[in-house]
Amino acid sequence: VSHVLSKIMAAMDEVSVRIDDEQQFEDIPESDDLRQLKSQVKSKRGRGFGDSGAGLQGQFDVVDKDDSGQGPQRSVEGWIVFISNIHEEATEEDLSDAFSEYGDIKNMHVNLDRRTGFLKGYALVEYDTYKEALNAIQKSNGSEILGQKIKVDWAFVKPKSRRAGHR
Repeated sequence: VSHVLSKIMAAMDEVSVRIDDEQQFEDIPESDDLRQLKSQVKSKRGRGFGDSGAGLQGQFDVVDKDDSGQGPQRSVEGWIVFISNIHEEATEEDLSDAFSEYGDIKNMHVNLDRRTGFLKGYALVEYDTYKEALNAIQKSNGSEILGQKIKVDWAFVKPKSRRAGHR
């Protein structure tokens, strides 16, 4: 048994052991190898306790923090415009034609009703720059697509800042 413990100790730098029922092990006499193994055990809980925060060192996209008050909020990848009250028979191509004149469309998300196959009445259009998105909102809000007046606004806005002491 002691040669097995020696091999385990040689192969591992740290060993974590948790014993739920210590009464099972009370009658086992401790050898020098077991005492040495116990002295090397460090009690750690949770995952990711390896290299002090090693799990947190990845590369992540972060939304810029701008504490300038209310207004539009940039998403991680661009400026997103929310279009509502779209005619159900409109297509992604109709929306692309209408909104590409304000700037390069980076991404467009259109939800379709599974049962009917028609548009659900809203869409999200993403522009690379604030200027393009603002231009799209200002010029297309209240315009018509397939005879129906659409509403266009920012998809994300900064929340009102809380005053100190109020929740």
